Amino acid sequence: MTGVESPEYVPGHGLLKGRTAVVTAAAGAGIGGATARRFLEEGARVLISDAHARRLKEYEAELAGEFEGVSALACDVTDEAQVQALFDTAVRQHGRLDIVVNNAGLGGTSALVDMSDEQWSKVLDVTLNGTFRCTRAALRAFREGGHGGGSEGGHEGRRGGVIVNNASVVGWRAQAGQAHYAAAKAGVMALTRCAAIEAAGFGVRVNAVSPSLAMHPHLVKVTSPELLEELTEREAFGRYAEPWEVANVIVFLASDYSSYMTGEAVSVSSQHA
Repeated sequence: MTGVESPEYVPGHGLLKGRTAVVTAAAGAGIGGATARRFLEEGARVLISDAHARRLKEYEAELAGEFEGVSALACDVTDEAQVQALFDTAVRQHGRLDIVVNNAGLGGTSALVDMSDEQWSKVLDVTLNGTFRCTRAALRAFREGGHGGGSEGGHEGRRGGVIVNNASVVGWRAQAGQAHYAAAKAGVMALTRCAAIEAAGFGVRVNAVSPSLAMHPHLVKVTSPELLEELTEREAFGRYAEPWEVANVIVFLASDYSSYMTGEAVSVSSQHA
């Protein structure tokens, strides 16, 4: 299949003007970094985080050279204290929290028959448990900030918020060597649906994106050229997605254009089944 060329980069339209966002795993070239940049282009203030402190500071400096309203705080999503500090910092810096993008995840390739407990647990702890910890912290911040002193479950002073989780098409379909990652991403989808039902009562929307193949340097390091070629050929356009193409869908889900969407996992691929 001959690949279709990537489209031209879409300029910002102020869709997130005046809002404050937290984006995890946002230290550079992947979906998180692209999302942080897109949010800034759309007018948001963004607190980026990542477990890799050096790369995070480098990317903060790069963004700060182009935009106002960007800050950074290192955060390992497997550490509850660090997660809570991240959300406390966002509220303290800006007085409010509007959008959370849970992008942190960990992959790897191992046949299930040879997979160790450590391999399984490490992927689940970052990808699923980390999303749980950040979703819980975000919902608490939204609930406490959104009720404005009103009664529990009421509408007084409610302003809501948005959470977008990063799932994957492998949460729907099978792929050899990906049992731990697929289980974690399917869990992220289920967590998204359940959180959406619970959070609707205080005006919060929770959705997920499910990309298939978004190319970035880290993926090249951990995936064989043969597998990357095979996965690319499966795509309808005969090419991988650019990280910013996934980030565009995250912008949509974070914006008022998706005001009636919650509990959805949106495939950013033709490979959802």
